[in-house]
Amino acid sequence: MTDRRMTVARALTEFLAAQWTVDGDTRVRTVPGVLGIFGHGNVAGMGRALGEMQRDDPSRLPYRPARNEQAMVHQAVGFARVNRRRATLASTASVGPGSTNMLTGAALATTNRLPALLLPSDTFATRVADPVLQQLELPHDTGLTVNDAFRPLSRYFDRVDRPEQLFSIALAAMRVLTDPVETGAVTIALPQDVQTETLAVPAAFLAEREWHLRRPVPEPGALARAVQLIRSARRPVVVAGGGVVYAGAEAALAAFAAATGVPVATTQAGGGAILDDHPQSVGGVGATGSAAGNRLAADADVVIGIGTRYSDFTTASRTAFQDPSVAFVNVNVAPFDAHKLGASVALVADAREALAALAEALAGWRVPAGYAERVAAERDGWRDIVRLATAPTGRELPAQAEVIGAVQAELADRDVIVQAAGSLPGDLHKLWRVRDPLGYHVEYAYSCMGYEIAGGLGVKRGLVAQGDDREVVVLVGDGSYLMMNSELVTAVSEGLKLVVVLVQNQGYASIGRLSESVAGERFGTRARMLDVEGAEGSVIPLDLAANAESLGVDVIRVEPGAGVIERLRAAVAAARAAARTTLVHVETDPLPDAPDGEGWWDVPVPEPEAGDGAAAEAAERHARGRARQRPYL
Repeated sequence: MTDRRMTVARALTEFLAAQWTVDGDTRVRTVPGVLGIFGHGNVAGMGRALGEMQRDDPSRLPYRPARNEQAMVHQAVGFARVNRRRATLASTASVGPGSTNMLTGAALATTNRLPALLLPSDTFATRVADPVLQQLELPHDTGLTVNDAFRPLSRYFDRVDRPEQLFSIALAAMRVLTDPVETGAVTIALPQDVQTETLAVPAAFLAEREWHLRRPVPEPGALARAVQLIRSARRPVVVAGGGVVYAGAEAALAAFAAATGVPVATTQAGGGAILDDHPQSVGGVGATGSAAGNRLAADADVVIGIGTRYSDFTTASRTAFQDPSVAFVNVNVAPFDAHKLGASVALVADAREALAALAEALAGWRVPAGYAERVAAERDGWRDIVRLATAPTGRELPAQAEVIGAVQAELADRDVIVQAAGSLPGDLHKLWRVRDPLGYHVEYAYSCMGYEIAGGLGVKRGLVAQGDDREVVVLVGDGSYLMMNSELVTAVSEGLKLVVVLVQNQGYASIGRLSESVAGERFGTRARMLDVEGAEGSVIPLDLAANAESLGVDVIRVEPGAGVIERLRAAVAAARAAARTTLVHVETDPLPDAPDGEGWWDVPVPEPEAGDGAAAEAAERHARGRARQRPYL
């Protein structure tokens, strides 16, 4: 085959359409589509190239319009997670604000260790017209552009300043997108003039190329040390993170837990790593975990961390593990994470491969009978608490826990719940009974307000691409809804059905609670009318249900009052059965808390002044928490 003459933008789109990820017997397109919003930075380059591909063969690299650039990246992240990091979407945006709108999405993707390909447009590489519209000028460095802000937020960043650079940059980008250790946001900045320049493209660059995911096996010496330490344990516990899900290791974890009797507590990203009905499943761990998981973690002598990055929420700000001699066996594909908390054994390996090796080496070993009985008792006790907390109470304005119980009661086991920010992630971590490996999708590494609807749309895209017809249910608070609801229009325009349950509690319930805990009295967290001096007055007369209707969504309003939970359940059932995106609107009381999971989170408190009893009480609580913190060396 001979070289082809084409623009840089067309060469890039042709290249992306030919990339495949291979994971065992699974072979999928690495980048099966592009999301984009066009402007003067990309309309003549990426816009024209994608238009030509749509005309020639829309199945190779389909383009889909979006309404918000940040939301495009959120869609890509949701798509990537439901595909277990085997595939993601690309996002193209125009010069200046269009591109910098993707910065939050880049941070979210990298923090969550999920692949997303970002193609921000850049100013002229030639600088023949300088400065151009929307160009940032810095006298100390005229070569710096706003796209350089992506550098610290990306796992890979480069700029195509000359057409010939495309080949090496594109290949390097694919390497990072498909690397389980390095993956995250991958950013290729594309100057608007370079996008439209032509070059001779070798046939080899455009040929189909396979990227095989690495699944490293445990090193024998480290495996032997891990087995020896686990065999010595009297009170072991597994902390299962997102790496279990990305490795497709749920069955291996379930078998390991059943064979050994080791209880399994999950992180937010690890939701689905073990299912609720497994006898060794003890719920969440850490600041938002269950009392069962946290009590077992507190007494654990050996912690087996599998695919977790040990965030402060997971370790309860390093108060979760209280045994003076606690040891850590950390299984992670990333050495950076495997060595955290002064790991006694760092098992740098794929979660599924490591669990299979551990199960074989530990054959015949089980936890002591007395400990197994305690695990069962803690698990059963917490399940009773959850049942009570999620049951209807008869309030005219239900508590959030009641809403969670009502929503779950109407969903099928395989349906996916999507959430990200506010008080809902903590309540879900405690109360949601995960019944499918992909059924719990809570973005909590970045906990980005506004992720919910866009991320849910990405999940739905991913499921549709796999031929999976399960329902995607987005649970979103009014604060997050107001920050980003634009992709409801995208869902309507493409016929991608979502069920959205909008919980309206007149403000920011999570920060309101946090504010009270630090003696802040919920200042600035309630949706209230303000007078000229900023004093809070009556509730803002928002009609978010009407807003959703104006975006083309079908809406079911659940009126408060007696029987509200029964009406909510009927509304969720109707939305689930509907053919179109449907939003269920329900008002809640923001004050009742979910059950105490006995976790702690370190948030600074002010030094109390004389006579300030609330601040003194908050400082005393904080001091008690700080006294439990440990360095884990």
